[in-house]
Amino acid sequence: MATPESEAFVRTFARGLKVIEIMGRGTGRRTLAEIAAGCELPRTVVRRFLLTLTELDFVHSDGKGYWLTPKVLRLGMSYLYTLPFWRQAQLVLEELCAQVEQSCAVSVLDGEDIVYVARVHARRILAMSPVIGSRLPAHAVSMGRVLLAGIDAVALQTYLSEVSLRKLTDATVVDRTQLAAELALARAQGFAWVNQELDDSICGIAVPIRGTDGGVAASINISLPAGSHTLATAQAQFVTPLRQAAARIRIAGL
Repeated sequence: MATPESEAFVRTFARGLKVIEIMGRGTGRRTLAEIAAGCELPRTVVRRFLLTLTELDFVHSDGKGYWLTPKVLRLGMSYLYTLPFWRQAQLVLEELCAQVEQSCAVSVLDGEDIVYVARVHARRILAMSPVIGSRLPAHAVSMGRVLLAGIDAVALQTYLSEVSLRKLTDATVVDRTQLAAELALARAQGFAWVNQELDDSICGIAVPIRGTDGGVAASINISLPAGSHTLATAQAQFVTPLRQAAARIRIAGL
C-alpha cells in the first residue's frame, strides 16, 4: 500500500481529491480562502486545483466563489455501481419500508463512520433523516454497532483504542469498556438496538448483511421515533423482517 512517504504516492492527485472533499462538506459557494483553510494548503496551490477542476467541469465559479457541479456525482455513483447488491438493496428496502411503515437503510463501515448506500423514507420523516452518502459515527447508531461487531478482533481493538467517542446525547455510550460489551452483545444476538444515542428523537434496530464468505459486509436497519418502541417490542416486531430482507440482499450477489 502506498503511503504519503512512498514513491508510489501521488501527492498532487491526493491534494486534488482533498479539495473536492472539503468543498463537499459545506453548502453553497465557498471562497478560495475558505477552501484553502479547510485543505490546510496555500491559496496559490488550491487556486491551481480549482482552475483545473473548473476546466474539467467538476467545479463552477463566478469569480468570487466556487461550487461543485453535478458531474462530481459520477465519482460517488461509481462506488455504488460497483456494489453487487446495491440495486437489489434499494428494491428490498422499498418493500421492507412498505411492510413495516418505517424508514429503512443500508450502510457500510468506513473508518469510524457508517456511510449510507441505500435509503427509503417512510411517510413520517424523522427529525434526523440521512440520505445516500450521509456519514454518522458508528459507535452511536444501530448499523454501526452491527458493522463494528462484525470486524475481526485486531481491527476492533485498534478501533476501540483510537476512536474518538463523542457524547452526542445524554444516552450516548462513550465508555470503551461499555461499548465493547455492547458490540459483543450485538455479535451474540445477531442484531443491535440503539435508543437515543445519536439524537434524542430517534432509535433504531439493525442486523448484518453477510457476504458469501459469512462475513459482515453491510448492515440494514429500521429507524423509529424515540419512545415508540422498547427493545422488546422492536425485537419482536422488526428483527424477523430485517433478517429476511438481509438474506434477500445476500442472495443478490454479496
